[in-house]
This record gives sequence, structure tokens and C-alpha cells, in this order.
Amino acid sequence: MQKEPAHSPYANSSGQAKNVILLIGDGMGLAQISAALYSNNNKLALEQFTSIGLHKSSSASDLITDSAAGATAFACGIKTYNGAIGVTSDTLPCYTILEEAESRGYATGMIATSTIVHATPAAFIAHQPIRIFYEEIAEDFLKTDIDLFIGGGKRYFDRREKDNRDLYAELKGKGYFVSDYSVEELSDVMLTSKRNFAYFTADKHPLPAMAGRDYLPLATKMACSFLSKRSEHGFFLMVEGSQIDWCGHANDGQLAIGETIDFDKAIAAALSFAKRDGQTLVIVTADHESGGMALNPGSEMNKINARFTTNGHTGAMVPVFAYGPSESLFTGIYENTEIYYKIRQAMGFSTEAPSPAP
Repeated sequence: MQKEPAHSPYANSSGQAKNVILLIGDGMGLAQISAALYSNNNKLALEQFTSIGLHKSSSASDLITDSAAGATAFACGIKTYNGAIGVTSDTLPCYTILEEAESRGYATGMIATSTIVHATPAAFIAHQPIRIFYEEIAEDFLKTDIDLFIGGGKRYFDRREKDNRDLYAELKGKGYFVSDYSVEELSDVMLTSKRNFAYFTADKHPLPAMAGRDYLPLATKMACSFLSKRSEHGFFLMVEGSQIDWCGHANDGQLAIGETIDFDKAIAAALSFAKRDGQTLVIVTADHESGGMALNPGSEMNKINARFTTNGHTGAMVPVFAYGPSESLFTGIYENTEIYYKIRQAMGFSTEAPSPAP
């Protein structure tokens, strides 16, 4: 018997959100969600959402976006060219929602299952004309006071090719508690809310979930607790399930299912916090769909026959799920840039255009 979806007390509420958790399943379209659902005994945390919409994912340069332009749309509320990181089509820096939240005294954080300098997280904190400028993106982290970040890519901070800077040491010099996979497991870290926190989960890219990577749900739970103690104003947290996209590029349905189920566990952690807290808006979406994935004939419960139409991205509209104060803002069909404006509205930020990034 199908369970009735849990009713959200916020469905008709326009109340202000103190905290916002934006979870991005990179490359996660409706087929990836469906395959994960039917491979997980017909149950996902995503079923708890009752405010659901669709966004149109095109970029300024292409109908089919890449992750850099897609994330910049969420972060800045602008359409830009594929490959752009936190910049306009004219390569001018755009002021991101994370930077604005930080400037208003909110705590901020990012978590990814890719390198932390990869396209999606980078677009919320960096301003670079091309997404592959990983070392330059790492430098941009030092220009902020982001309270927490967890992801791969340690080498872009401490074993750089373009210069001899040790950004790992520089973060420590700024007062961060910095650790990594070679020192201790994330689960063994003793966090204190008195210091900013950075943790590197891999030298470059973390392992796939099916190869044993399991930190995303834990990191999400840790981040919610940590950030809620960092500022009386509230917090903004971006969590990316990065490798769903890579499975689409590889046309590997089983890996895509594994990554989506892992991402759903992080969603469950965010929802658990939001339900206890009562002031937290949780948004789940994707930047685009990857692979043109379909559940083909022959599929059975817990045995999906996945097929793909491409090893690239597609232009299909992308689902958006919301739970918490102002969740009803996210219903309907709209451009990907609207997610930025809806978040600002939910957080009670002024309708005036924010100042440009320095």
C-alpha cells in the first residue's frame, strides 16, 4: 500500500526562513529519482515533500546547460555562458547568494562529493571565466569567511602547480580548523562552533558511493548542527550530490542509482533537522539532467533496466522540491534563475538588487 505523503505545515505559509539548505543532485532528472525510488523498496525521503515545481535549465549560451552556468543561475540569478563560474556573460563577477548571506551575518557552508572547487560549489563562492581554473577557484575560498566546507580537491590547496602557496596552511592562519582524510575520518572530527571548519575528503575526487564513500549524509547532519550555532541570524548551506552526473556521462544506471540513493540520505538528514528546527527551508533540485536516462521495458521493482540516449546533458525540465517556510514559492514552472530570487524572498532579503561582488 502506498503511503500518503506527509502533510507539510508550511504548504500555504509565506513565513520567513531563518535557514536555507539547498541540495543539488547534479544531473539528477526525474528518471534518476524514479530509478532510485524503485531500487530502494519504493521509498525515498523525497516523498516527504509536497511543494513541487519544475525549472527550465537553459543557459545564456545554450539550450542545454553545463553545471557551471546552471549553478551560477542558482547562485546569482542570472543566465550566463556554459563554463562560467560566478560571472556574467561579460565575465563580470556576480554577487552570489552565499556571499550575500555571509555579508548579512549568516553562517554559510558547502558540501560536495566532488572536489570542492568543481563547477557547482565553485559557482557559489568563486568568480572565474572558465570552470577548469581549479587553483584560481581555490584562491577565491580565501577571499571569503565561509564557515564550513567539506569536499575533495586537497591538491588544489596544498600541492599547487601555478605557485608555491599553501592554502591549507593559509586557512589555518585565518583561524580555520582544517583536517582531511589522511589525518582522520570525518566521523572522528571533534567540531567546535568557535572556529570555521574545512575538511578535505580526497586529494582529488572522492570515491563513488558504491565504492564505499559514505560521508555526504553525515556531513549534512554535522553542517546543520554546526552552522546553527555559528550565527543568531541563521545559515545558508549548499549540499551537492556531485557524482550522479558522472554516472549519466558514463551511462551507468546502477552507479546513478547508488549515487541518488546516497544523495537521498543527505536529503533525509536535512529534512530531519528542518522538522526539529521549524525555521528551515529545504530545497532539492538539479542543475540539469544527464544521460537522457530512461527506465526501459523489462524493469522490475529493485531491478531497473536503465538506458541512455546520450553521454552528455539533456535539456529536460528539472524537478524542484521544497519543504519549510515559504515552500509554496517553489511550485509551478519557472526559469532556473528564479530559484535565486525565491531563496532571497524566503530569507526576507530586500527586493533591491544586491551590491556587485568585489
